[in-house]
Amino acid sequence: MKVIDKIALVLIIIGAINWGLIGFFKFDLVAAIFGEMSVISRIVYGLVGISGLWGIKLLFDD
Repeated sequence: MKVIDKIALVLIIIGAINWGLIGFFKFDLVAAIFGEMSVISRIVYGLVGISGLWGIKLLFDD
C-alpha cells in the first residue's frame, strides 16, 4: 500500500468517525476542534471528501 493510500485511508476513517458522532450524538468533532466552518475545518472536510473519492480507487486495486 502506497503512502498516499494510507493517508487517504486515515482521512476516510476520521470522516467516518466524525459522521458517526454526528449521527449518534449530534457532535461534530471537526467543528469542535477547529471551529464552525473555519478555514481549517473546511480544509479538513475537503480532504476527507477527496479521500473518499480516492477510496473508490482502493476498491479496485489488486
